[in-house]
Amino acid sequence: MPDPTNFSLHGIEPYTLVQGEEYMNDKQKEHFRKLLLAWKRELMEEVDRTMNHLKDEAANFPDPADRASQEEEFSLELRTRDRERKLIKKIDKTLELIESDNYGYCDACGVEIGIRRLEARPTATLCVDCKTIDEIKEKQVMG
Repeated sequence: MPDPTNFSLHGIEPYTLVQGEEYMNDKQKEHFRKLLLAWKRELMEEVDRTMNHLKDEAANFPDPADRASQEEEFSLELRTRDRERKLIKKIDKTLELIESDNYGYCDACGVEIGIRRLEARPTATLCVDCKTIDEIKEKQVMG
C-alpha cells in the first residue's frame, strides 16, 4: 500500500522539515518557488491545450442541437480556463511575495502560516485560524 505521506505536488516532493531550522529560510523559499512555477507551467500547458482544442474542434454544425452542445462544451472549457487564469495571477502574486521575503506569513495577524498548510495550498495568505474566522464571517454575511 502506498505511503499517504509520501506524495508529490506538481512533480515536487514535499519539503522535509529539519528540526530547529529557521522558518521561511532560503531552502524553503526555493522549494515553494519551484512548486509554484511547476503549478503555473501545468496551468499554462492546459491553456494551450484548450486553445488548440477549441481551434481544432470548432465546427459550424447545421443541426441546432449539435451546435448548442458544442457551444456548451466550449463555454464550460472557457469558464474553467478563466478560473485557471485567475489562479495563474494568484501564483504570480505569491511568487512576488517570495521575492520580497513576505511569503509564509498571515496577512491578517502576521503569524507563520506553516509549511504543511503551504504545501496543501501554496497560495495561502491566511493562517488556519484567520481563514476559519474569515469563513465564519462569510457564512454569516451570506446566510
